[in-house]
Parts: sequence; structure tokens; C-alpha cells
Amino acid sequence: MTNLNLKQLVFPHKPAKLLLVSLVHHSFFYFSLFTLSFFTLFVFSSCNKDEEFDPYDNWQARNDEWFAATANTARAAIVAAKRDYPTDWENHTEWRMFKSLMKSPTYQSGMVTDSICVRILRHGTGTKSPISTDTVYVAFQGYLMPTTDAQGNRIESLFASTYQGQFNPGTATFNYAAVSGYKDGFYTALQYMVAGDSWEVFIPYQLFYGETAQNSIPAYSTVRFLIHMKE
Repeated sequence: MTNLNLKQLVFPHKPAKLLLVSLVHHSFFYFSLFTLSFFTLFVFSSCNKDEEFDPYDNWQARNDEWFAATANTARAAIVAAKRDYPTDWENHTEWRMFKSLMKSPTYQSGMVTDSICVRILRHGTGTKSPISTDTVYVAFQGYLMPTTDAQGNRIESLFASTYQGQFNPGTATFNYAAVSGYKDGFYTALQYMVAGDSWEVFIPYQLFYGETAQNSIPAYSTVRFLIHMKE
């Protein structure tokens, strides 16, 4: 009976050592090719995802929802304060809601978007609020509604500012202008503020630029302002 060399029977044309080297070489080549292909596909897909991502998708509905949620928070806090402190409720909540002052006195639509929502950050020492014909010194920052980028990071676009970083009354620039020169929601807030006040003001797009885009502010943008009144 002929003795068969098992190595030659299975791989008759290559010595075992050379075959092993060849297998390792080819395996590494195909593994590298697969890895490179996968990486290329991943990068290409990521780029396409970034290019297709639109942070302003369904913008109007999202802005409606954001303002409605803010208004619900404000109203709930005000109702609770009035229930627990009927005659002194304003000292027990930082929230306020003010109806637009640009509407006529007889205008009563009942829509929540006829009002602005205010969270008082600091009470000033002033005793008198300006009227529409007055001029005021105010510093402010204006932001669009918070959203996310393609990677899921929270972003909040700053579209207007008279100071950088945290507000510092000693270094901030104060804008000097007539109250009547500001948009409806901002105009309304100013007429309830006193010197020294710092407010966070939420303005529905109906009381700002409405359906019209303005520079870096898309149409239907509910906005958030930090307003500091000097005098």
C-alpha cells in the first residue's frame, strides 16, 4: 500500500510552510480591503447624513410646540402662586405673562401667542416703567429655539448680542433706542421692566418677525431674549 503524504494530498503543489505564508498574506490583504471599504462607506454615509441634515426641518410646528410648553410652565407657576399667596403672589414666582401692548385695548383673541412669557432673573431698584415714546438703555442677547446638530449635540443659535459671554453691567454695551423701535414682543417686555431688571423673555414668532425671515432668523422663529435694563 502506497504511503500518502497528507500534506501533499491536500495541497499537492505547495509545501506547507509556503502555503501558510500565502494564506496569511491573502487573509491580511482581504481584511485590509474590507476594512478600507467599510471605512469609506462609513465616511461617505456620514457626509451624506451631514449634508442632508436640516436643523430647521418642521420649524414652524416645533416653534409652536416650544412656545406652548414654555407658556404652560409659566401659567402653571402663576396659578400655583396665586392659589397659595393670593395677595402676594408676585413675590413667590419668577414667571410672568404679558399680553402684547401693540394690540388695541379692545383686542381679545384669547390666543396664547398674543402674549410673551417672562422669567425674572433679577429685580431692579427702579420705580417706573418706560412708555412707548420713551428711550431706554438696554443690553441683550437673542437666541433661536434650541435644536440639535447631525451628531445630536444641543445648539442654540445667537442672532443678536450687545455683550459677550455672561452679562456684566460694567463691561456690557447698552443699546440706546426708543421703546417704539423694537419688535412687538420686545416692545411689550420693555414697558413692564424697571431700571436694574434682568429678564429672560420668550417671544412667539407672531410677536416678532412672523412668517418673514430676517437675516439669520428663519421665518416662524420663536425667540428667547436675555434683556437687562440700565435706565
